[in-house]
Amino acid sequence: MATHIPHTLSPTTLFRIKTHLKKNTFPFSLHTSMILKRLLFHPSLRRFISHNHHHHQLIARAGSQSLSWSFLVISRRPIHSHKVFAMAEQSQKPVSEKTHKHTNRLAAEHSPYLLQHAHNPVNWYPWGEEAFKEARSRDVPIFLSIGYSTCHWCHVMEVESFEDEGVAKLLNDWFVSIKVDREERPDVDKVYMTYVQALYGGGGWPLSAFLSPDLKPLMGGTYFPPDDNYGRPGFKTVLRKVKEAWENKRDVLVKSGTFAIEQLSEALAASANSNSLPDGLPQKALELCAEQMGVWHLVFVSRSLLIMAYFVNGLPVFTDQLAGSYDSKFGGFGSAPKFPRPVEIQLMLYHSKKLEEAGNVGKAKEDLQMVLYSLQCMARGGVHDHIGGGFHRYSVDECWHVPHFEKMLYDQGQLANVYLDAFSITKDLYYSNVSRDILDYLRRDMIGPSGEIFSAEDADSAEAEGATRKKEGAFYVWTSHEVEDTVGEHATLFKEHYYVKPSGNCDLSRMSDPHNEFEGKNVLIERNSTDAMAAKFSMPIEKYVDALGTCRRELFSVRSTRPRPHLDDKVIVSWNGLAISAFARASKILKGEPDETKFNFPVAGSDPKEYMEVAEKAASFIRKHLYNQQARRLQHSFRNGPSKAPGFLDDYAFLVTGLLDIYEYGGEIFWLVWAIELQEIQARTICPISFPLSGYFNTPGEDPSVLLRVKEDHDGAEPSGNSVSVINLAVFEKRLEEMAMAVPLMCCAADMLSVPSRKQVVLVGPKSSLEFENMLAAAHSSYDPHKTVIHIDPTNEEELQFWEENNGHITTMARNTFAVGKAVALVCQNFTCSPAVTDPKSLVALLSKKPSSSS
Repeated sequence: MATHIPHTLSPTTLFRIKTHLKKNTFPFSLHTSMILKRLLFHPSLRRFISHNHHHHQLIARAGSQSLSWSFLVISRRPIHSHKVFAMAEQSQKPVSEKTHKHTNRLAAEHSPYLLQHAHNPVNWYPWGEEAFKEARSRDVPIFLSIGYSTCHWCHVMEVESFEDEGVAKLLNDWFVSIKVDREERPDVDKVYMTYVQALYGGGGWPLSAFLSPDLKPLMGGTYFPPDDNYGRPGFKTVLRKVKEAWENKRDVLVKSGTFAIEQLSEALAASANSNSLPDGLPQKALELCAEQMGVWHLVFVSRSLLIMAYFVNGLPVFTDQLAGSYDSKFGGFGSAPKFPRPVEIQLMLYHSKKLEEAGNVGKAKEDLQMVLYSLQCMARGGVHDHIGGGFHRYSVDECWHVPHFEKMLYDQGQLANVYLDAFSITKDLYYSNVSRDILDYLRRDMIGPSGEIFSAEDADSAEAEGATRKKEGAFYVWTSHEVEDTVGEHATLFKEHYYVKPSGNCDLSRMSDPHNEFEGKNVLIERNSTDAMAAKFSMPIEKYVDALGTCRRELFSVRSTRPRPHLDDKVIVSWNGLAISAFARASKILKGEPDETKFNFPVAGSDPKEYMEVAEKAASFIRKHLYNQQARRLQHSFRNGPSKAPGFLDDYAFLVTGLLDIYEYGGEIFWLVWAIELQEIQARTICPISFPLSGYFNTPGEDPSVLLRVKEDHDGAEPSGNSVSVINLAVFEKRLEEMAMAVPLMCCAADMLSVPSRKQVVLVGPKSSLEFENMLAAAHSSYDPHKTVIHIDPTNEEELQFWEENNGHITTMARNTFAVGKAVALVCQNFTCSPAVTDPKSLVALLSKKPSSSS
């Protein structure tokens, strides 16, 4: 496996930074990196997973947890893992413990991650001027630790080092220690993660960095064990070496940190040479992206309507190199570890559509079949929570079986949209059922009393109430005996369907459970089709799936009595925007299911319009609690009140996308108006003056403690805001020409911009009527990324006024086609509109027509 270096840094820049640092950084940091590099690939650490959030990193998973490293070089040095297992089982103390020997400044914070460390003996500070002033007055370096509340190895380092009185004394005596929640302050995380990646070629969480009092980086890494063992320097050794270097080689350290920040700042602030794209570049870039799907990954394409500009949304997982390509046996792209990557799926769907329109039906079907088979394998695998719904973060093996059990909100929103697209194309209820499964999981477990959608659930949990140890997956795995006791008469059927065995079933791959930590445990997986299993048991298919649904409900009830994994109930605007989009789209796309469709648990089987209510309620929460209408600014997150962090580019861009989807899928004009308002604020506060010739920065740039103001053109597990805003493509023209695989979302966006004329569906009529609802569902019934839906009620003065001010043609069309009691649709393209239709089937037929050669 290869390292990940942010592609926004040119090879020349990386060479300059690394050469300078190698010449001037004290020897320990380089020696440390080489030792850790050699350690990572030892055979006893075979369970590799790529844990992707803002940045890709490689994680060696020993026992029941994931170990994050920045360094990647093969070693044959032996290492014993029994201490790792023993340490991992202690990862967190029971919630019921109420007495605390220590309390630090983090106790006054709202972040769940910071609160987890509020009673460490380490004298933690939150990120802020108080900590910086203390470092300056004491003339000591800063130790910066960045993580998040559902990060397993963040918990491990806490238990090993931050709860240790001896380690705490070293930190308190020699450093000012700062703890940062990377989900609450992604801007701070970006600065020091970029530094670590540029220096070492990889990164991960927990991120451990040493800074000068003026916040320049001195040295960085990820997880450090507490003591020297097996050739590895321990955290206490690291602390001593940094202290010695600060006292004896301070000038060299500070010079290196200043140089690194200067070079990173220069490299990350792209500037534009042109405000247009060369002829043929968008199509060429798109083809290159699609041809190399196994190496670079793209994104899901969302719909929008902002002043007729088209926005794209996505969640690419980005790597330097990914061995392999499409897996015809297990689905997906690449080998273990496997992520349920909507980025790959969406590129293939988009490319398939382009091929179909160009008449290359055979290749279009080939791409589509790869997508559909991958989606089926993902949904049948253990990475999918068959009992409670939703998806875990990723699978550690190639067959989608044993997952890292963490659940993230941004995954759920993206995946729901992927399965909705698959349903739009195939009309196969299998895909609509999975999308409902995800959305119903969110409704059941992840939504607060005011409609806010929470961030994540931990992978770890206690095996019993009051237990002092937590284990990964404890909430989700089953013994064969537990299944038998719970499902009774259907035990044989259920166990065979989900591959449940007395000895445990984590045996499908050598990567699944190399240390037998799940011995006797079962992670549910469907290895055969439901039709085949029903035939084997000589049961009608409907009766068979009903039996499975009953079993799942019974197991859910039993599982609900177990100690739940930690819930991060922080509300992040950008992640809510992704989920809002999925809920809004589901409200109309799922109306394409036949009326007689029957659902089984964990799907609730609700009326699709309820999903729109969820979307609107979540958006209303953000407007009420995270949007200052007087200052016209978003805040990034909320927990017991808004966070101190301002809204970032992603917050504006993704919320705008969610609001546009609310409007386009049937919401009131209010949501479109707010989307336009937010877009204007984004342009005023986030982007440089030279916009649109230059890309958006990721932050407003108002916090002097954030040393890098980045313009990102690559897409991580959370989408790039610049890729979402297609109008900014001009700044990245050179990257599209030279390195299309590094900016796959922009490849799609560029191709969209190259389409001469978008297809616009204009619906006119009373929005409260059933006829209008049916016409709106028909407008969204097919997959077409080049389609925009506009709806207007001529009896609504607010809507008429809005369109009169923004696009008078819409109001003219509305007045000319309005028929009392009817919903009327027109399909417009190339400055020509079809005759008005009033029947949903006629609208579907219009939309299914191939585009004319002129378009």
